Amino acid sequence: MTPERPAGAAAHPQSSRPPNRARTPAGIEPKRQSGPSDGGLYAALDLGTNSCRMLIARPKGAQFEVVDSFSRAVELGTGLESTGRLGHVPMARTVQALRICRRKLDEHAVIRMRLVATEACRRARNSAEFIRKIQRETGLRLEIIPAEEEARLAVISCAPLVAGETEQLLVIDIGGGSTELVWIDLSDVPPAERRASILTVKLGFAAQGLAAPLPGQARVVDWISVPLGVATLREQFNDVEDDAARFALMSWHFEEQLHNFSPYQNPAPREGFQIIGTSGTVTTVAASYLGLRRYDRNKVDGLTMTSAQIDRVIRDYLALGPEGRRTDPRIGRERHGLIMSGAAILQALMRVWPTDVMSVADRGLREGLLYAQMSHDGVLAGL
Repeated sequence: MTPERPAGAAAHPQSSRPPNRARTPAGIEPKRQSGPSDGGLYAALDLGTNSCRMLIARPKGAQFEVVDSFSRAVELGTGLESTGRLGHVPMARTVQALRICRRKLDEHAVIRMRLVATEACRRARNSAEFIRKIQRETGLRLEIIPAEEEARLAVISCAPLVAGETEQLLVIDIGGGSTELVWIDLSDVPPAERRASILTVKLGFAAQGLAAPLPGQARVVDWISVPLGVATLREQFNDVEDDAARFALMSWHFEEQLHNFSPYQNPAPREGFQIIGTSGTVTTVAASYLGLRRYDRNKVDGLTMTSAQIDRVIRDYLALGPEGRRTDPRIGRERHGLIMSGAAILQALMRVWPTDVMSVADRGLREGLLYAQMSHDGVLAGL
């Protein structure tokens, strides 16, 4: 499967995001309540290829405060590469996880929410049937979002980490079934407004003939969605027995998918260039670099790492071997089987863009969903 990059992506794309309509779990449209004095809760659920994750939060200044959360490795995409369908056992695991999410939504009386599914459901032939099964058995109405919407939300989640001196920004989101890259030109945006401009960036790459961003706004230079994430890339190379050879093949295979991404041919200068990486792979590498035996988001989110530091961690992973990685507390038992495919993607990206530092973001689609909803309702103070 080739990377998704619709015609016109390198021009001045506009948003194709579906209307933001919060729903109750049963799909009933609630009355819209908004305004700075509104203390209501918001929810964001991300059903990916590997994990089902949800956040419930309330707006607090320019950020939000998490009230409750849920995360479970449901491995929904198991077998998808070979069959093109979601399997019965992964679907059953997922429905069970979503029942827990429904209970949490009910307990907190959440009415503002967005519940989305990504790459596994985009690709599976039986995904529409599965979405109906979810609604029938849990009352939750999930929305399968296109790759450009997933990319846009990943960018929005990283807005608080954008540096004032950043003129060219590359956001990397390594998922379970796909990897999104978005390149944004901020050179026309005043430094004090660059973070806020990310919240309104438009990624409607399928739309044609629409106006370019106005002067002073962030401009999307290009984007790409590679249908290879930590789960799908690992599955493609499962038959390679040698650990180091498998890693090298995965890394070079991923890089081959980037040739149509225009910044691959014309990389930005190092000065004024920032890479922000958001994914379990990136945060695990950061935790390993810090030597954390128990994960601490406050130490990881916003950390900067050099290419050399990232490479050193990845070399340590290779030296550990499969058994060593399985028992390494810095990696964790849930991620040890996926860390090398994720590291292969990360190494390929750092090989292509050998920037001085990468910013680590412990945030992603769920955070982007929350920021987008809260920004739409006008309940966030300026970033």
